[in-house]
Amino acid sequence: MSDINSESQTYDAQQLQEEIASGDRVAPKVDVSADYEAAQEFSTSSIDDTEEGRKAAEAATAPQFEVPEPEEVELKAEPTGDPNEFLDMAAEVSPFAGATGNVDDDLVKKAIELGKPQS
Repeated sequence: MSDINSESQTYDAQQLQEEIASGDRVAPKVDVSADYEAAQEFSTSSIDDTEEGRKAAEAATAPQFEVPEPEEVELKAEPTGDPNEFLDMAAEVSPFAGATGNVDDDLVKKAIELGKPQS
């Protein structure tokens, strides 16, 4: 949909809203239940209720490729007690987690000074 068409629809909707608010136009009546029932009539055709229709639907939705069954794989992590292994795993998940840079006391003092309001 182009921007011009979108702007036109927005303008038309705004005009309609203003006309309804001023009483120049009657607000449309919306019957959701009737619309839903009407839509249900179009959701299936008469052939879908026959045996031929069911076969056609099954053929249309049948998988075209063989899908293998997933195999259960049991994974067990042996505890080693080495905290560096955890840090390595965290770095693999989020490579930015370990990239903090060098922070020393002078840098923290400078940041605090820069964060103070000027008098």
